[in-house]
Amino acid sequence: MTIGGITSTVSAPPIMAARQWLRGLSFSQDRPFIDVSQAAPTAPPPLAMRQAMSDMVLSHDDTHLYGPILGNADLRNALAQHWNRSYGCDASMENVAITSGCNQAFCAAIATLCVDGDDVILPAPWYFNHDMWLRMAGVKTQALICDKALLPDPERAALMIGPRTKAIILVSPNNPCGVEYPATLLRAFYDLCQSRGIALIVDETYKDFHSADGAPHDLMQDDRWGDTLITLYSFSKAYRLTGHRVGAVIASPAQIKHIEKFLDTVTICPAQLGQKAALWGLEHLQDWVASERRATLSKAKVMRDGFAPLSDHGWRLMGVGAYFAYVEHPMTHLGSKAAPAILQDQSVLGLPGTFFAPAEMSTAENHLRLAFANIDEKTIEILVDRLIQATLRLAPDAKGA
Repeated sequence: MTIGGITSTVSAPPIMAARQWLRGLSFSQDRPFIDVSQAAPTAPPPLAMRQAMSDMVLSHDDTHLYGPILGNADLRNALAQHWNRSYGCDASMENVAITSGCNQAFCAAIATLCVDGDDVILPAPWYFNHDMWLRMAGVKTQALICDKALLPDPERAALMIGPRTKAIILVSPNNPCGVEYPATLLRAFYDLCQSRGIALIVDETYKDFHSADGAPHDLMQDDRWGDTLITLYSFSKAYRLTGHRVGAVIASPAQIKHIEKFLDTVTICPAQLGQKAALWGLEHLQDWVASERRATLSKAKVMRDGFAPLSDHGWRLMGVGAYFAYVEHPMTHLGSKAAPAILQDQSVLGLPGTFFAPAEMSTAENHLRLAFANIDEKTIEILVDRLIQATLRLAPDAKGA
């Protein structure tokens, strides 16, 4: 048997590739392992939710059965109402599809827009699973290289739109960079896509950790938003439901009908337990989510304020927000190999910028993504000190070292 299908067009999953660096390593008590590689909660859902979920498993027979392809009506309706409160729009359950995680939401959206040979515009640095799926779907990724502030330029994007361009994809707050796209920038991209007749896909996986107290954009206040905008969401981050795979697409009813075809073919329906937990979270955990947001924003402040000593050693904080800090390191002689070198030297696992960039983006060789949201504020301070020590040992000629 020859193995060489569409999966041969992409590299191994980056997180798993980084996990290979851990093989054979052991960590001492005086220098315990600090894992800032994965952008997802490592703690389980809050106890009250877990208790409710145990009752769902024991007492609700439909937890173990097939459900509607697009997800349970009560969850779709609850998410639509949540979106209306958050964005001042008038969405209904007909605008919502529940998916088996936000990655599947992205795959479903692309399946309704593109055929083999089409292209989409994706700002770089990018979320690697987006690029991986596009490659496997036969869709060309046009890399829109971000500026020094890690923001994409709509004027440059306009020049890239061709006859087979179907969408522009934005992630805000951004993964991997942590940057929150200003409302004016999101509006500029929306207006561009609307004028050119292509889709704007906005992945708001990390919206619950946005620093703005109000709505981060007003795109859905346009009565015709469904003609242009497709929004993706994840329950995983807000409610720590990563293992239950619950995401969503918010789009026009016409788009949702096409998404239903994709979901029926791939998973038939999202898992019942995860859906029930997500609904319970929407109904009971909004104060808890708000406290989680405050804690994450506080960690981001500690990361931002505590970065100055690293700057003195040649590091640069390029972006910080939501779960991430995106940084430039001074170990230019190591390039992307700095990540495994820092792991071996200081027991810190981050991800190299090359995981999030096209080959032509050579600057990514000297970038790292640090997912600080999974460690506490004291450990963030230890992380900074460890990175300084790594610089002194691995790049003694760096500025300030």
